[in-house]
Amino acid sequence: MKPSLVHIPAWVFSALTLSVVGLTPLCASGAQETGGATRPDSVVHMAPGDDRITLQSLIEEVVARSPEIKAARERWEAAKAVVPQVQTLPDPRLQLGYQRMPMTDPLQGAMYGFGQEIPFPGKLRLKGEVAQSDVDRLEQEFNATRLRLIATLKEAYFNLHYVHKSIEIVEKNKVLLMQFEKTAKARYSVGQAAQQDVFRAQVEISRVLDRLAVLDQQKESLHAAINRLVNRPPAGPLGTPEEIQTTIMTIPLQELSRRADEFSPALLATAKSIDRSERSVSLAKRQYYPDFDLTALGLRNDRTNDNGYQVMVGIKIPLFYETKQKQGVREARASLEGAREDFTATRQDLLFQVKDGFVQAQRAERLITILRDAIIPQATLGLQAAQAGYAVGKVDFLTLLNSLLTLQDSQLELHGEMVNHEKALARLEAVTGGPLGGPQPERKPGS
Repeated sequence: MKPSLVHIPAWVFSALTLSVVGLTPLCASGAQETGGATRPDSVVHMAPGDDRITLQSLIEEVVARSPEIKAARERWEAAKAVVPQVQTLPDPRLQLGYQRMPMTDPLQGAMYGFGQEIPFPGKLRLKGEVAQSDVDRLEQEFNATRLRLIATLKEAYFNLHYVHKSIEIVEKNKVLLMQFEKTAKARYSVGQAAQQDVFRAQVEISRVLDRLAVLDQQKESLHAAINRLVNRPPAGPLGTPEEIQTTIMTIPLQELSRRADEFSPALLATAKSIDRSERSVSLAKRQYYPDFDLTALGLRNDRTNDNGYQVMVGIKIPLFYETKQKQGVREARASLEGAREDFTATRQDLLFQVKDGFVQAQRAERLITILRDAIIPQATLGLQAAQAGYAVGKVDFLTLLNSLLTLQDSQLELHGEMVNHEKALARLEAVTGGPLGGPQPERKPGS
């Protein structure tokens, strides 16, 4: 005859009640999906006295304070100042002198005037175009640096969220394990369980404490990493991340690849390198043409009290063109071919990153659905059944423990896949030039 719950000792019923009440699914709040393409960046800001940190506030901080972003911006600004310099004529020369020439009627007196070097027509324009290409390239490198650091920050933030969730799950399971230990001790004291059950529960509690120590170290390391990105002291405090929500990927792979082709700052920077090299080839060919030197002098003859003038035009002859101008053209053409190969390699790498991030996001979406809707509810019911069976002696302690660990691993895997999904989207944003759900960045003419 099967025993009824009426005959269960009071301590067993009490332990069972505490265990069932303490067992709460941890995934419901964090695994809600939205049908749109908006990202979880627009989270609620911190309330007074709350230690939550928002992703959006960290992004604003890294854009405003990151030394790497500031350095890229200053390189861009420095390149802008080069353009008017190279388009301007060389500085003129002021010339002063004195002459004395012994002649039948001696000539002596002061000389004064100026000289100006005049490059061959078109050279200054080409130099300006080369410098402007450098400006455009450094602008895209600045954008690429900003997007890369934002993606790095997001990945660290999502990793920190996973660590906090893991600590929360393991702490709750530690409470359940301590209850299991009490139950096993009580059953062992009345001869209804083996002493091995008590030892196994204690071993699992020790393993939980070991895991919590590792998670605490990972949390502190991620705090330091995020503080470094936002230019804070690495040892400074950092709050708890906001809850994240998975965002369904609604953009097809072909569209993501097109965005990477058209808007990726890294690819646009290499394209600007090609443009610069093409103009450098034109400038190198223009070096075959001579530059001019114009000199105008005023003359004073002190003996006759007469004034005169002198005008001279000099021409630079590219006499050593075989070892100078010709080699300059060869150098410029080789740089152009290298820039084209760099563009091809960069484009291939970006398209790989797009495909890799896309399939990772798709895999995470499928696993999130399976874990949230099937595995975790089934594991929860399995643990509840194992608790009830162990209380009446129908299930051994190993089965009960395995049920708890299965649920814990499933919950950790769920949050891990949620984090992997958001990290994949963050990497896609970095290579496609901006937010996936927002408006596409404007493309400059000629990009």
